[in-house]
Amino acid sequence: MSGALRSRTRRNVKDVKPSSEVVDKKTAEPEGDLEVYAKEVLSALMKDGLPPTPNNFSLYFDRLLEDKSQNTSKHIVSILELEESNEDENSILLEQSLKQGFSSVKNILGVTANLYKNMALMTKILDKRKEELQASSDTQETRTVAASLEADISKLNTILKKQSSSMKTMYDDTAKIVKNVENETIFDNQYGVYNKRYLMTKLEQETELIHKFKHKSSLIMIELSRVLRDSVNNDKANMLMTKTIARLLLKTSRRSDTVAHYGNGTFAMLLKHTDIDSAKKASERLCELVSNSNFFLADREIQLKISIGITDITENHSIEEIVVSSMDGIEKAYENPDLDFAVLLRSN
Repeated sequence: MSGALRSRTRRNVKDVKPSSEVVDKKTAEPEGDLEVYAKEVLSALMKDGLPPTPNNFSLYFDRLLEDKSQNTSKHIVSILELEESNEDENSILLEQSLKQGFSSVKNILGVTANLYKNMALMTKILDKRKEELQASSDTQETRTVAASLEADISKLNTILKKQSSSMKTMYDDTAKIVKNVENETIFDNQYGVYNKRYLMTKLEQETELIHKFKHKSSLIMIELSRVLRDSVNNDKANMLMTKTIARLLLKTSRRSDTVAHYGNGTFAMLLKHTDIDSAKKASERLCELVSNSNFFLADREIQLKISIGITDITENHSIEEIVVSSMDGIEKAYENPDLDFAVLLRSN
């Protein structure tokens, strides 16, 4: 079963309306009473039959905030910013620091290699000057000085060669460590979002949660329009536009969403507790945001455009099948030039 639509809202929790017996909206909204709002979130969780775990509470906390007034939303968000602490973000900072450290070691090795090359060049120059001295003067003293200087340079060159070899060994060891760390990383340095490995882990976790609690979640895959990419036909410009798309994805995402680079410039967004209708609305809003972000190439103004594939996450299909379904949605969107995205549903 498939379909295609446009529009955006990030959640299907909007159908959850807190009982007036639990909270008076007029009381909660004007002052942004955090305690009252927390009770409202808890009430919504219990109504949906979800356990009030920290993750579920955080997800509903963000979702229900969309229905609040701007003043209330800003007030609560300002409180959250004061205590913001995210283990994933800390891991990302650690990964970035490690890679920067490895880059510094690499630079040191490069400087050492250049120094070794310069010493080798100096040895050649010394040999040339020695020949010139022997040709212009036959004094024993001159030959002795030249020989002594040659011996000193040779010793220095030997020491430098050993140190360079040690540096190379340390570099290789560090490279192995970094490679092992990269196999466990969760961050994509090129685009500033999560990587494929982290995405697949999150999808596995989400299917297990869906199996247990029977809620709905969606996956959307996004890429820079191939039509636009081919018309620009400039690798550097296409890379810059793709990076712009990544920044816009982060800008429009919520804290409970997972934005990741799946590979080859294709991005994914895991929308937890978001049904297909809400995912369609999310995609429309994203398409509008992107289309309003123009890109300048020399004196040419280019309107950015993306293609999106949407699918539901089900417990009866493998992660690979779900991803392929979403990717097929992108292909379906290309079949109709009037559509920015298409939906492919997994049959249960």
